[in-house]
Amino acid sequence: MIKQGIIIALSIITLIGCKNETKKAEVAEVTVENKVEVKTETTQEDYQVGSQVPNKLVCMVNNAYMGKPQMPVPVNGKTYYGCCQMCVGTLNDNETARTAKDPFSGKTVDKTEAYIVLVKKEGDVAYFESKENYLKYNKSK
Repeated sequence: MIKQGIIIALSIITLIGCKNETKKAEVAEVTVENKVEVKTETTQEDYQVGSQVPNKLVCMVNNAYMGKPQMPVPVNGKTYYGCCQMCVGTLNDNETARTAKDPFSGKTVDKTEAYIVLVKKEGDVAYFESKENYLKYNKSK
C-alpha cells in the first residue's frame, strides 16, 4: 500500500507539464497509518494580466509565461530562454525567434532587452521597447 502510494505520488509529479498554470514542488512525505501524504507548496509568483514578468520565466519561442525558470540560451552575448530542446535550437538558429514587434510602436525589439508583460491569463506575453510604451499601449486600448 505504501509502495503504491509512493509510485502514484511520483507518477503525478512526473506528469506535471511545463505549461501548467500552477507549478508545485514536493516538500515532504509523511507516513500516517499506512498512507503516504505528499505535502506541496506553490512556487509560482502571482503575476496578473498586465504585470511585467521576468525574462527567465518566459519561453521566448512560444511567447508564453511558464511560471518556472526556463533553459538559458546564450546567443551573441545575450541570454534568451526556452522551455525545451526544440526551443533552444530555434533560438540558436532563427534570428526572428529572438525578436518581437512592440505592439505600441511597431518597432522590432530584442526579446532580451524588452519589457515583457503578461497579456492573457493563459500565459501569453507581449514584448515592449520600454515600460513607457507599455503604459501608452495600455492607455490606448
